[in-house]
Amino acid sequence: MSTATQTVIETRGLGRDFRVREGMRRRTVVALDALDMRVEAGEAVGYIGANGAGKSTTIKMLCGILVPTRGEVLTCGHRPVPDRRRLAREIGVVFGQRSQLWWDLPTAESFRILAAVHGLDAAREKHRTGELVERLELDEFLTVPVRQLSLGQRMRAEVAAALLHSPRLLILDEPTIGLDVLSKQRLREFLVAERREHGTTLLLTTHDMGDVERLCDRVLLVDRGALVYSGTLAGLSRTVGAERVMVLDLAEPLPPLQVAGTTHRGSEGGTGGLGLRQRLAFDPAATTAAKVLAAVTEQLGAGNEVLDLAIEEPDVEDVVRRVYAARR
Repeated sequence: MSTATQTVIETRGLGRDFRVREGMRRRTVVALDALDMRVEAGEAVGYIGANGAGKSTTIKMLCGILVPTRGEVLTCGHRPVPDRRRLAREIGVVFGQRSQLWWDLPTAESFRILAAVHGLDAAREKHRTGELVERLELDEFLTVPVRQLSLGQRMRAEVAAALLHSPRLLILDEPTIGLDVLSKQRLREFLVAERREHGTTLLLTTHDMGDVERLCDRVLLVDRGALVYSGTLAGLSRTVGAERVMVLDLAEPLPPLQVAGTTHRGSEGGTGGLGLRQRLAFDPAATTAAKVLAAVTEQLGAGNEVLDLAIEEPDVEDVVRRVYAARR
């Protein structure tokens, strides 16, 4: 396997089995099978799939918590199990349902303990803690015991704790689960800025497709322990023929537009079947938004015009469901 410093995660044939008891018998469950994946330095990769698909098992093997049944894995150039201590200096991990903070201590005290664990000197601890406190807006609750924090406050503190030692790789397992809209937005904006300024590599597992759309350059889709797609979100949509929708606001209401290569998906703001706002769905693999708009403009003629338009991208959750359905 490659040990190049620019490759942050690399697996080959990675697999993990579990033995489970059923009555008096035991059987083998394959949680992950023959996973080949590669994540380069500075990338933001979404690792998505249904519950039980193998995402958390993968993360635990990347971190050295679980020993692989077969295959090879390198994280930041280290073998996760035998090199766990060295690897801990280069990764940060946030599990949405588990805390690395001390429950009864003020948040600031947890940061001091973690800085000591990672061997940060006083100057570096002060600088990095101050940076994270400012950018994640933690100052208002630094003296509050962790158990008294709201979920949104605790998750921001968890992310800060994972980044305190400036790791090369940040792994986030369901980081926004249960958060309100504002808390999600704050966390997403921070992660974008952290990547831009520090070049941090991000691996994100989530069921919130908004996280994937806003944070990730690339997605890996896993199904029943096997990797079934690696590429962009747009490419994932194309694999199942997902459509884009052009929303057109017209100066005058018209009957449903009939444009070659599109399907009329509804009209609004008119009477008698006429519509001021019309929606046209099209396959981006077969035509482009520019061609659809040109055909609409030609059809409108001199007596009408397009005042505004928007393009609605395919719903990612629907795309993932369709990929799964095609494999069943």
